[in-house]
Amino acid sequence: MFTGIVEEVGTVVQLDLAPGGTGGAGGDAAGADRDARLVLRGPLVTSDARHGDSIAVSGVCLTVTDLPGDGTFVVDVMPESLRRTALADLAPGSPVNLERAVRADARLGGHVVQGHVDGVGTVRRRTPGPRWDEVEIALDPALARYVAEKGSVAVAGVSLTVTAVGPDWFGVSLIPTTLAETTLGDAAVGTRVNLEVDVLAKYVERLLSAGAVAGDGTTAGVAR
Repeated sequence: MFTGIVEEVGTVVQLDLAPGGTGGAGGDAAGADRDARLVLRGPLVTSDARHGDSIAVSGVCLTVTDLPGDGTFVVDVMPESLRRTALADLAPGSPVNLERAVRADARLGGHVVQGHVDGVGTVRRRTPGPRWDEVEIALDPALARYVAEKGSVAVAGVSLTVTAVGPDWFGVSLIPTTLAETTLGDAAVGTRVNLEVDVLAKYVERLLSAGAVAGDGTTAGVAR
């Protein structure tokens, strides 16, 4: 579990795709059943990391499989993650947002983020302000129904408040700290970003669609 408060911007050191794979947006790795091994540099998040720990990489929850001891860590990326996230766009030198799993006794500074990416959006418009940027992000209309004005959304692993919504887009405002301390500061128009909507919206929809909440105020499946 994460909060969407990025701890540091790390760097991709190495990306090894399974034999026959190719990297980059729209490449073979994005659509084929191939996995990958990522080596990332993140001195802060590795300072107390252990084998098996969870670290969010630009919003994707990944498991640490090796710690070489030089400020880097290694993760395995399954085909499902390559297909459903923007991790396939990465290359050596790419910056990534990093966050360690939240401790139970820590402050929840952002919102509840699982690290389970729901889809990939695209920066479609960016308007600089005096000290902030207004950004619009396009997304699948099927995913847009979970995004609400003044609600929360994780963009590339960053917890943000939604400022506006449309049928296939939403808007956010990036404050100076976000611009300076996350990869969103350099996310130009056309950049693909991992999106995770509020998990509460998905559970409410699931309960309603499954008939768990009846119209007469009773709960289906519960003995009275």
